[in-house]
Amino acid sequence: MAATRSRLHTLLQTCNRCAGKSSSTAVLFDHQRRTASELHFPLFRRYSSVTERTRWSSSHVESSTAKTIQDPYHLVEKEMSTLCDSIRQELSINQGDLGTITRYYFDGTGKAFRPMVVLLMAKACNFHHQANDAILESQRKIAMITEMLHTATLIHDDVIDASDARRGKESINYVWGQRKAILAGDYILSVLSSILARIGNPEVVSIMSQVVEDLVRGEFMQLGSKEDENERFRHYLDKTFKKTASMLAASCKSVAVLGECEEDISDLAYQYGRNLGISFQLVDDLLDFVSSEQQMGKPTAADLRLGLATAPVLFAAQQFPELNPLIMRRFSEEGDVETARYLVSKSDGIEQTKYLASEHTREAIRLLQQLSACDFQNALTSLTHKLLQRQK
Repeated sequence: MAATRSRLHTLLQTCNRCAGKSSSTAVLFDHQRRTASELHFPLFRRYSSVTERTRWSSSHVESSTAKTIQDPYHLVEKEMSTLCDSIRQELSINQGDLGTITRYYFDGTGKAFRPMVVLLMAKACNFHHQANDAILESQRKIAMITEMLHTATLIHDDVIDASDARRGKESINYVWGQRKAILAGDYILSVLSSILARIGNPEVVSIMSQVVEDLVRGEFMQLGSKEDENERFRHYLDKTFKKTASMLAASCKSVAVLGECEEDISDLAYQYGRNLGISFQLVDDLLDFVSSEQQMGKPTAADLRLGLATAPVLFAAQQFPELNPLIMRRFSEEGDVETARYLVSKSDGIEQTKYLASEHTREAIRLLQQLSACDFQNALTSLTHKLLQRQK
């Protein structure tokens, strides 16, 4: 067991280190996609104790965060306090519903997790190469763009999924209809594109533009299924990168580039965002099975009802092969959703998903330790660790 665990950790570290040497997004993810799908799926079968592996992983991550850490929000409070106002000002128009709709989610009640990470990374990078740790205006705009891009994707996702709730209130498509929701999402994308152009850095424009392509391709990937078990998991990881991790990776790299960091630091920032984003989505996928609708602010088991097989289901299918035909028909027959939920609850799919999330979290923390020690680096470490404990 110890040998298997050691092999897994060594290979994962090698994967991330090798990926970090290239600045090409395509090469980075192609390498990560191959190794992650080939390693996590077959190697997890060899563990005889889910409890042991979860306990080991938790203690390993916690050992990196034993210091007293300042509240991450407090360190970027000045920038965060005006973020939504700045976005609303950019979206300020006098065209009736369009202005109202586009500002609907920018009310300051969201978690704003992504812009907080981006701002902390900017300050950590600025400190690392001994620049002024004050946020540059261009770096702050990346935080704005990240939140706007995330929100635009939520609006479009809710149309695709026909969701009627988001962030604890009625969704835009439910209140104003699908057509206006689509146009509102498009308008937010157009405004953030203008902000990005005004930053005036061609490299950053290229980095952030890739995210939009990834988001669309990831959404199309979500519509497909794979018959082969390992192909299916590779497909899931690829989709997860494109739909979630690409945005954080690109945003973190962009603020490092704008801070005039060396290439190795901007690549480190990218890899941190990638690992954080994958872990974030893995936790999100398991919360769909273990959290209440009230905690999540949206319906639970939503992925199953949409025909989506996420990590808990894919892991559960290893123990219960009868899940495979349900996955292939996208849980479309009567009783499929209930059967899948039951089999996931009887399996160790939730624990294996937690473990996989903790591995990406551990790698993200390892990357942060290569930055100069400061409050911002410590806050990112704390924020990364707490990701595993979130309930919504």
